[in-house]
Amino acid sequence: MAAPSKCFTIPLVFLLAQVAGFGCAHNPTPVAVDKPIVDLNPANLRIENLTNPLGLDEKSPRLSWLVESAQRGQKQTAYRILVGRTEEALQADRGDEWDSGKVDGGRISQIVYGGKPLRSHQYYWWKVQVWDKDDKPSAWSAAAMWSMGFLDPAEWKGQWIGYDKARQAVKSAGLILPPPALLRTDFVSDKPIRHATLYATALGLYDITLNGKRVGDDYFGPGWTDYTKRVYYRAYDVTPLIKRGGNAWCAVLADGWYCGYLGYNHIRDHYGKKSRLRAQIHVEYDDGTTGDFYTGPDWKASTGPYLEADFLMGEVYDPSRIPEGWDVSGFNMAKWGKVDLGAEVKPIVQHHPGPAVKALYEIKPVAITEPKPGAYVLDMGQNFAGVARLKVAGEAGQKIVLRFAERLNPDGTIYTANLRSARAADTYICKGGGVETWQPRFTYHGFQYVEVTGLKTKPADDTVTGIALTSETPPAGSFACSDSMLNQLYRNITWTQRANFIAIPTDCPQRDERLGWTGDAQVYVRTATLNADVEAFFTKWLVDLEDGQRQDGEFPMVAPVKVAENDGGPAWADAGVICPWTIYEVYGDKRLLERHYDSMVRFVEFCRKRSTPDLLPPKQYHCFGDWLSIRAETPKDVIYMAYFAKSTRLVAQAAEVLGKTEDAKKYNYLLAKIKAAFNRRYVNSKGEVEGKTQAGYVLAIAFDLLDDSMLKLAARHLVDDIEQRKDHLSTGFIGTKDLMLALSKIERTDVAFRLLHQETFPSWGFSIKQGATSIWERWDGWTPDHGFQDPGMNSFAHYSFGAVYQWIVENIGGIRMAAPGYDEIAINPQLDPHLHWAKTSYRSARGRIESSWKREEAKFTLDVTLPPGTTGSICLPASNAVDITEGGKPVAEAPGVILTRIEGDRAYLTVGSGTFHFRSSVAPPAR
Repeated sequence: MAAPSKCFTIPLVFLLAQVAGFGCAHNPTPVAVDKPIVDLNPANLRIENLTNPLGLDEKSPRLSWLVESAQRGQKQTAYRILVGRTEEALQADRGDEWDSGKVDGGRISQIVYGGKPLRSHQYYWWKVQVWDKDDKPSAWSAAAMWSMGFLDPAEWKGQWIGYDKARQAVKSAGLILPPPALLRTDFVSDKPIRHATLYATALGLYDITLNGKRVGDDYFGPGWTDYTKRVYYRAYDVTPLIKRGGNAWCAVLADGWYCGYLGYNHIRDHYGKKSRLRAQIHVEYDDGTTGDFYTGPDWKASTGPYLEADFLMGEVYDPSRIPEGWDVSGFNMAKWGKVDLGAEVKPIVQHHPGPAVKALYEIKPVAITEPKPGAYVLDMGQNFAGVARLKVAGEAGQKIVLRFAERLNPDGTIYTANLRSARAADTYICKGGGVETWQPRFTYHGFQYVEVTGLKTKPADDTVTGIALTSETPPAGSFACSDSMLNQLYRNITWTQRANFIAIPTDCPQRDERLGWTGDAQVYVRTATLNADVEAFFTKWLVDLEDGQRQDGEFPMVAPVKVAENDGGPAWADAGVICPWTIYEVYGDKRLLERHYDSMVRFVEFCRKRSTPDLLPPKQYHCFGDWLSIRAETPKDVIYMAYFAKSTRLVAQAAEVLGKTEDAKKYNYLLAKIKAAFNRRYVNSKGEVEGKTQAGYVLAIAFDLLDDSMLKLAARHLVDDIEQRKDHLSTGFIGTKDLMLALSKIERTDVAFRLLHQETFPSWGFSIKQGATSIWERWDGWTPDHGFQDPGMNSFAHYSFGAVYQWIVENIGGIRMAAPGYDEIAINPQLDPHLHWAKTSYRSARGRIESSWKREEAKFTLDVTLPPGTTGSICLPASNAVDITEGGKPVAEAPGVILTRIEGDRAYLTVGSGTFHFRSSVAPPAR
């Protein structure tokens, strides 16, 4: 398979949050600093977990950065922040909006802005200087910036506009697919401009141009929310696009999630039937005056080249219908209609707190076949989510149809049965006259294969180019090892995450669903953090989740809540507790935990109230169970109790973090009672958990529901079940998430390794042997004996079973978080007998962590890098201190390394930050 060629690079900026606690100097005095001479540099500046964001409406935004150093033991001991209204002021080391002064401490994130009151539409520049462990100052960081948006909703002058005539019921093969509307106006800018910021939102999707040039490089703005409650705006710097004199401001408005087809019931118009755009341009002129241009009754509307545009059904585009000159100033709008004003819903309008959807890679086909005459099938070599860019020289009126699929039928044609009611087809109608290039804007598909019909000749290598789309979550992790199957598994996990992190964490990108399933999200969230910086992504989605919480405290099956029910049930509803706790724990985002704490408490109280007086499950309740398990039915009551206990434990821990002492006592007491009830009712004297399934034992072990004696018995039963299945798992979504973690907890990584390297059904390796380039929804999505599973539910890009990557990082890589925000790090790689080497990295809240090990005969080498300001505990195989060297020196002489103890064949060391090179003796692998 050819490697995808890179198109747009997601920046490797991964500045994450650290444990909050706000230190700032009030009324600071000038700080005298010496010439910087230290090897400690602040970098990767971000605000509200975003890089150079525009349009914030957070009145107390938080600033963050990383510190970098090649020296061992370095750390930040103080910082100073300057914020100014101009970049020039910062160059003179002045902060006319805020000078924090020198603030002692190692905090590098969650630092609340403490300067002059922030003003709407104002641009701000900032930089930071830090002091090292010897109290010596660093150089100033490069400047970063942000701008404020609407701090007062009354500042919005733009009205909701649309074109309802375009919404007349248009049927195509039984589908209602009205064309997107074209909206436009002209405006005059008569003075030189210092800054111009465009704010845009929609009930639907928008694409905006100024003077013929597209604004921004994002897709699917403003994203998916519960439009009855809130909708987000995005802001764009359009200063270079506005010219002095007449300007053309144009937009295309499509249905999107608001009123297009959504979910699996073949229904559209879930929120309303009238798509709307709301936009405003705020201009600050060179002379200090300001002005605004905005959507309103002076706009005109029509239809154009977009004949259809729908997420599930696809797009139809006819360039011959483009009104000539419509996107330049002075266009004659006499034949255009009036816009319709007002919206069907009245949501609050807020700045989008999450990342935008953007193009990530260009992907070229690796093979082209013609299984049927005139129907060409292009294998893109990778299952991904996005669109296909078409490049063709056709005749006027020639229709080119692109259809999309994840797999092929035995005869080489595309397999589309699993798409259900999603048409997933794009059509281009050639204008003629030369080479034409087209790329859809208002749809996306999940696919590896593209069928092209309507061509006169066989497609060339550049006729179709895949454009992979994903929310811009900067890469955080990497993994490689000596086993090609595990390397493919890692690639499959990362690609499946990208394909499903589009605006919300979806279940799948291809069929008529694409919903934010809460159970999928909670089992995968920890792995997601190890692959990418998802803090801002989940910050947004957790609002969707809380917006979907019922008044009685129950969380929904999906968020935003549409199509599926608002009763999530055990393991699905618990996402409302597990996800905010995970984001806090990984990134140290205490404010996020504070904002969701009340909803977490309401959910646990809901669970308590619906349980019996003995805290057992009620007679009737909804529960999906261990979804898609294999020949093992875990009792739903066991899942109910396990997750009731887990959420209660996390609420108690959250209360402790937030200083809510009485709540912590209350929920720790409740937890003890739940555990007692679980053991009394579902665990017998032999340590058997009711149902006797792998998932049942895994939940009891992973969630700490058993005392020591019962834990040992349950551990034996779990291993026995796996071995009786000839080293195969039987777990579904819920059990698989914690299966490997539970095995490590009971010190049976040998069993975990056998599961990981298994290649027969059911296993991760089995799907890879069948050619999988992504994670399948089902273990048996396709088998040689039975072919495809039930097409009613058979996605080939579903990330839930990819949650195993957390175990890979923590055990093969040996990288574990020992304190929230990775202040403390444990490095303890488990020696997989199948591997000769492994390299793992993770860009944490503190910076980059690396673990690279190699085993050659009787020697073991381990290279470790820990970021400044952290401490680490390292465990490596060695039975004698004289067998350990670091950097070629005996470990006793190594700077920054303390050998704390040797237990059996394991040596334990304590280190500070920096890079270390260990070498020790080790027994040869036993396979």
